[in-house]
Amino acid sequence: MQWTLVIPLKPLARAKSRLSDTAHDGVRPGLALAFAQDTVAAALACPAVADVVVVTDDPLAGRELAALGARIVPDSPRAGLNAALAHGAAAVRAAGPARRLAALNADLPALRPAELTRVLDAAAEFPRAFLADAAGIGTTLLAAAPDQELRPAFGTASRIRHRESGAVELRLDAVLSVRQDVDTGDDLRAALALGVGPRTARAAARLLVPGQQGAADGPGQ
Repeated sequence: MQWTLVIPLKPLARAKSRLSDTAHDGVRPGLALAFAQDTVAAALACPAVADVVVVTDDPLAGRELAALGARIVPDSPRAGLNAALAHGAAAVRAAGPARRLAALNADLPALRPAELTRVLDAAAEFPRAFLADAAGIGTTLLAAAPDQELRPAFGTASRIRHRESGAVELRLDAVLSVRQDVDTGDDLRAALALGVGPRTARAAARLLVPGQQGAADGPGQ
């Protein structure tokens, strides 16, 4: 059974504030969009994924991600990340037959379809499952079987909250591209070292990230 991925994206003007040490206010919205574009493109290239739903109220992001093939759902709750994910999941379930759902971060610019397939295949063994981020504190993916509510608990220390909610933690090797989200300058440098997608590579090339310009040319798809 294939998956529907639900990806939340806040308005670009407010996205990635923790990257202020690396990217100024004029650059961050474009960088956040590039992250989301490369994430969505890689997700849609994953054989285990049937479709991608992006929950956002940002008109530019909506247009650009729809052009890649994502389905856009307006963030009508406007009550934060978890409310947006619950709303997106409900919209998916209301629109068609039961399907496995997974919430995925929008800031995985090094995401590789083969690694995402491994994670989703592992998640399919459990009613609910999650993957911790590279820092071991947060969550980059939360999955639910067709008969299960998603019950997202993203945010600070979400790894603990998802575990306490009964979701099984997936402990997989060689899936770092699915773990490496980008919140800080150090995260961006780590993603560049993995090899990011083309849009992030172009956006990052406008930044002065010492010692990492060459890594930005690596394929992230």
